[in-house]
Amino acid sequence: MIRFYSTSAKPFHSDHYCKIVSLIDSCKSMQQIKQTHSQLVTTALISHSVSAHKLLKLAAHVSLSYAHKLFDQIPQPDLFIYNTMIKAHSMLPHSCHNSFSVFRSLIRDSGLFPNRYSFVFAFSACGNGLSMQEGQQVRVHAVKVGLENNIFVLNALIGMYGKWRLVEEGWKVFQWAVDRDLYSWNTMIAAYVGSGDMIRAKELFDGMQEKDVVSWSTIIAGYVQVLLDLKVNKIMILVESGHFTSTRLKVGCFMEALDLFNEMLQIGPRPNEYTLVSAFAACSNLVALDQGKWIHAYIGRGEVKMNERLLASIIDMYAKCGEIESASRVFFNYKVKQKVWPWNAMIGGFAMHGKPNEAINVFEQMKVEKVSPNKVTFIALLNACSHGYMVEEGKLYFRLMVSDYAITPEIEHYGCMVDLLSRSGFLKEAEDMISSMPMAPDVAIWGALLNACRIYKDIERGHRIGRTIKDMDPNHIGCHVLLSNIYSTSGRWNEARMLREKNEVSNERKKIPGCSSIELKGTFHQFLVGDRSHPESREIYSFLDEMTIKLKSAGYVPELGELLHDIDDEEDKETALSVHSEKLAIAYGLMNTTYGTPIRIVKNLRICGDCHQATKFISKVYDRVIIVRDRTRYHHFKDGICSCKDYW
Repeated sequence: MIRFYSTSAKPFHSDHYCKIVSLIDSCKSMQQIKQTHSQLVTTALISHSVSAHKLLKLAAHVSLSYAHKLFDQIPQPDLFIYNTMIKAHSMLPHSCHNSFSVFRSLIRDSGLFPNRYSFVFAFSACGNGLSMQEGQQVRVHAVKVGLENNIFVLNALIGMYGKWRLVEEGWKVFQWAVDRDLYSWNTMIAAYVGSGDMIRAKELFDGMQEKDVVSWSTIIAGYVQVLLDLKVNKIMILVESGHFTSTRLKVGCFMEALDLFNEMLQIGPRPNEYTLVSAFAACSNLVALDQGKWIHAYIGRGEVKMNERLLASIIDMYAKCGEIESASRVFFNYKVKQKVWPWNAMIGGFAMHGKPNEAINVFEQMKVEKVSPNKVTFIALLNACSHGYMVEEGKLYFRLMVSDYAITPEIEHYGCMVDLLSRSGFLKEAEDMISSMPMAPDVAIWGALLNACRIYKDIERGHRIGRTIKDMDPNHIGCHVLLSNIYSTSGRWNEARMLREKNEVSNERKKIPGCSSIELKGTFHQFLVGDRSHPESREIYSFLDEMTIKLKSAGYVPELGELLHDIDDEEDKETALSVHSEKLAIAYGLMNTTYGTPIRIVKNLRICGDCHQATKFISKVYDRVIIVRDRTRYHHFKDGICSCKDYW
């Protein structure tokens, strides 16, 4: 590493030093840092380790590339300065190779001996973006200098293996460690959580003699994230091996997260903002509104300081529990909105509740407050336009994303635009946009167009797109279901039956079954289509029969075209529709709540047309507000009208 420095600098004096140090502390901008840097060079204080280190540390927070140039100008950097530079580069994945280069220069060129912090920062760099080869080299050097058993170094080594998902290697280091502290246990638990192995993570957590807030936060976050991060095929493997539905698997993990949170409140340390973000996420996914309200009140008592991440999680919780007005009140009442997260949560909340104008108003206010949007902002905004039939507005924001904010559209943004055009009936324009995408479209994007073909009964286009999806993924369940639906709604029962039979023979994977859940008094009740496993099943079906009679008297006519089976008898068709999971959940809710209580249902799939129509009648006949969260959005049913205006 070549070093450059002035050979004509004047000797420095103590009064110069005090002034320069004071000047460094007062720097507020890059320009001021550069001016102070030039004074350090001209006064020879660049060779004074304390002043050089202070400026280097400050510069690294503003511009890492400039900090590295400054580092190269320091004539004889000490170990403290080397470690500062190794640490600064280690924190950014794109700069980890520079961290390793500085560490290697420390070993080879400096004449200095690395200390435990040198290895901690170097292992961090390896875990954040380097390969196993560099990591093993650093580990060999730790052995050479006799630091292989240092607890700081061992913890960093475990963390490195955890980030690489080499959890068993990290476990070996953990077992071999002569000394282990609380950080060692937390790091090992985090490694198991990161790999999705919650069984081992929980075993380790239960075996801890001492737990701090990090221990609790890590295990709670693990139960929330492990399912949010799982791919559908992994969920199906767990479903098929454990004989339960994907929805029940998810509910179990989110319930475990809340159970642990409640246990923490009783016997553990006071939760921090990270714990609460995970607890709110669990409430959001369970639609556990009462629990979410209690946690919000807990924060309101001053137990935890509010920040943007926490505020966003509260907004998201209320929105996903169907309380969009409460989410809006929280958003406008709190002032900590200097960062983008609360704005994204509010725009996304309005989008999923079919309130595009409100979402756009929040975005416009965001511009006034000079908060820079990111790619997530535009995904939420375009999604709002999609659910609100706002084609021109969606096109405008898609253009502004590039022209005004220099955000390159990613596949998710194109997916939103295709969904917007498809839902609005512009099927040809949607297909043209897919053809013009700069990246290869995925199955989800083609699937959005295929679903629109079902809605608008464009059989020819749907058949062609179905073949495209089949070429991309021959075993794609959703494609086969949509095509079968298209044929069924058009009365082409033979094609639908042939496709279904072919799918059953050739495909080993199973279609994810429709499942609806309702929470009553802290207990979650789940129903599959035609489900008779509930202890009150006889009463539910008796109530369902009475409810169907009342709905028909009010004018309800079953939409038999939604049925995917070739059933000749009209009565049998009606029976098949009457036992859909959301109808069972709504019936149970009506049976077990007092008049005027809103009914909140979560459906893992898109609500079908017949259930949507039936729920409108139920809300009018029984004078109830019914809130259904399906796979794509929220439906607020009241007085026989849905908030989606029958457009979903």
